[in-house]
Amino acid sequence: MNSALNIGGLELSGPVLLAPMAGITDAPFRRLCRTYGASLAASEMTTANPGLWHSRKSRDRLRIDTDLSPRVVQLTGNDPAWLADAAARIQALGADIIDINMGCPARKVCRRQAGSALLQDEELVRRILDSVVNAVRVPVTLKMRTGTDPEHRNGVAIAKLAEQCGVQAITVHGRTRACRFEGAAEYDTIRAIKQTVSIPVFANGDIDSPQKAASVLEQTGADGIMIGRAARGQPWIFSQINHYLLHKKLLPAPSVDRQRDMILSHLEAMYCFYGEHIGIRMARKHLIWYSAHLQCNKAFRQRAVEAETTSEQLQITRDYFSGRDDGGNRDARLTSPPVRVQWQKRTKRKLVANNSMATESS
Repeated sequence: MNSALNIGGLELSGPVLLAPMAGITDAPFRRLCRTYGASLAASEMTTANPGLWHSRKSRDRLRIDTDLSPRVVQLTGNDPAWLADAAARIQALGADIIDINMGCPARKVCRRQAGSALLQDEELVRRILDSVVNAVRVPVTLKMRTGTDPEHRNGVAIAKLAEQCGVQAITVHGRTRACRFEGAAEYDTIRAIKQTVSIPVFANGDIDSPQKAASVLEQTGADGIMIGRAARGQPWIFSQINHYLLHKKLLPAPSVDRQRDMILSHLEAMYCFYGEHIGIRMARKHLIWYSAHLQCNKAFRQRAVEAETTSEQLQITRDYFSGRDDGGNRDARLTSPPVRVQWQKRTKRKLVANNSMATESS
């Protein structure tokens, strides 16, 4: 692990990064993860198609003014000219790093020959990376998978090509496009990539604990790691991993009072960022993830996701932590094991749209 880690001259505060995840890593969540020790937090992937840049979703994804530096925006697409133009526009908005998505396995993305579908066309990969690198002054990075399928793991070839084009760092998810998120991540290809290129390499995939982070770094020789799905509901995982890598000791989760303050602050940040209607919808899935790490959570989870207004949702959360919901007492929350339950089907259906593609880049 490199103690003086930097990307294109931009020094990082540590080796643990937040993965870009559509529907999750919006501005409020990125800032939260940065405060807990993520050294980089890329935006949700943003289309390079200029015809879609004026949609509310694209505008929200390009709001990086409140991000801590270095500010990273991830782009997706398959047209070299569009990607180059989008990169230049994003640089003008204040981005410090442009990340290119060649890792997303979502079918709706791959059907457009974008995301991890690009890995099957090395010449197109070269043209895209050449175009983007030459269009901007800021560092360009690449998020990729190990290949198209287990029989065609061309990750090493793609990584060499990326370095030749001037890409300044690579993050590799330890699965192929065909694997999506099934089976276990494999790290041999990441190790081979690290041994082949001289630019920083970050390992990604199935890293869900400090011990796993240390193990993956040892297995791969990578310069750092990227955390995706494991950050949902526990953004403090970054501080825990950083602490373990430095001291080889486990850092406990934040106290219940600190978790309360963090969750309430996160809710208010989402309401402010999105407004009432979208804010409450975005908050529901985060509350589900938070509740998985809380004690006596069944009634809280149910009520929080069914709240109809932001003020109601906020009050339900306050009541949970003060021990006023469902007759529970606050002390019991510190000693009882978390109750992991399925929420009602009606509530689950409400969240399907919000959760679509949510894990595509983790």
